[in-house]
Amino acid sequence: MFPTTAGNSSFTVALSDEQATLKLMRDIASIIAPGDTITLSGDLGAGKTTFARALIRHFAGDPLTEVPSPTFTLTQSYDLPKFPLVHADLYRLSGSSELAELGFDDLPPTAVTLVEWPDRAAGYLPPDRLDIGFTLAPKLGPSHRNARVTGYGSFGPRIERLNALRVFLAASGLSDAERQRIQGDASTRIYERLRHEGRDLILMDAPRRPDGPPVQDGKPYSAIAHLAEDVTPFVAMARGLRERGFSAPAVLHADRDAGLLVLEDLGKEGVVRGTPPSPIPERYEAAINMLAALHGQKLPETLPVDPATTYTLPHYDLDAFLIELELLPAWYLPMLNAPLTEARRDTFLSLWRDLLQPLIDTQSTWVLRDFHSPNLMWLPQRSGIARVGLLDFQDAVIGPAAYDVASLLQDARIDVPEKLELTLLSRYLRARHDADPTFDAAAFAELYSVMAAQRATKILGIFARLDRRDHKPQYLRHIPRVWNYLQRALAHPALSGLKSWYAIGVPALKTI
Repeated sequence: MFPTTAGNSSFTVALSDEQATLKLMRDIASIIAPGDTITLSGDLGAGKTTFARALIRHFAGDPLTEVPSPTFTLTQSYDLPKFPLVHADLYRLSGSSELAELGFDDLPPTAVTLVEWPDRAAGYLPPDRLDIGFTLAPKLGPSHRNARVTGYGSFGPRIERLNALRVFLAASGLSDAERQRIQGDASTRIYERLRHEGRDLILMDAPRRPDGPPVQDGKPYSAIAHLAEDVTPFVAMARGLRERGFSAPAVLHADRDAGLLVLEDLGKEGVVRGTPPSPIPERYEAAINMLAALHGQKLPETLPVDPATTYTLPHYDLDAFLIELELLPAWYLPMLNAPLTEARRDTFLSLWRDLLQPLIDTQSTWVLRDFHSPNLMWLPQRSGIARVGLLDFQDAVIGPAAYDVASLLQDARIDVPEKLELTLLSRYLRARHDADPTFDAAAFAELYSVMAAQRATKILGIFARLDRRDHKPQYLRHIPRVWNYLQRALAHPALSGLKSWYAIGVPALKTI
């Protein structure tokens, strides 16, 4: 039995017809997660069962799914692709004590519970739930309804976010757009493809990042590593890249305070193919040409966001590099039951500090930071460097040009054969030297190895953290690849001291 609570966030929607009800249903469906409870309130004939049937069919992925009314059986269960769902109609319930007999106490924790006539379950409803109250509006017409959507407890912020999104889409003229969730990655951002009047657009839903716990000098990890806290850096970088001939998506509508953007859709065609995916060499060549062109330009540190706002890129400083490297001892090594002593950790950081300090201010440019296959689109209708579409550059910094080269040529998500890596690196070096005869290829090759080793070390820690903290074990499958990249990078003579430390301090891959 749960205590009842007061709603802490709500909004009202006028439903003029069945299509409006279906649109509200799709909006609600977008925020439902395993274990949620949704209650449907209102008088007889107000639309509760119609909404419930539409929601169940939506989650079933089949508009013809049979959804019988549970008026007489009281409950009906569905094994849906994303989660089990129990649809309950409590109209005939004589008292809340009968709920236990219906098996509500034995539902699996992942089950979504959809309850009509929730007033019959007073005292048994969980404090965290969503309620949709339907009322008839006969003065407006026989098909008109009003719906009040209320989030209780932890559902409140989700309802606030949903309402902000609905307001934003309305202001952008996109209320009627079809919405399809795009498979997400490791970030907390949500992307949807919008279909409106025959045109595809991308919705970015990226609320302001809350500060995490302080980890060093009173600062959270995100501040030390210079990770974007809102969408302003994305807007600034998208504009800056586009003004220089690079294919970042146009920002078509923006509410920066809410963290909501509508973007140009750069399509679905990437730079890899096959199962498992592998690089398409000519597309990787275009990508490395694009980097060489970017790095050959004199780029500003401060960019316009709008006529009244500018954004200054942070520097990829020593503290940022080191806090990323500390992900290895903080997450990866404990996962292997190989924690470091304080002395070994100090040696690790000292070796990296000595290696990075003289290098991080050399050949500084815009570092897009996640320049690899998941964030690169192929635009064959364009020409030259514009054929490479760019995504996910909101964490851009001013730093070494070699970082993004290493990010591409040692792609953490796919195998880049060493022969292709060296061919593309040589292509980049030639392009830079052709544009600037003073370009020092040997110095860049050393910097490339340092950046590749730093990035691989960081990613090993990130993938372990995604598993242990964020419950996303799917990234562990990439660890063998990243480990092999790390060995390639450590083979450079300038990294011999680090190579010795890793050989002793990090268990070999065969023990994972």
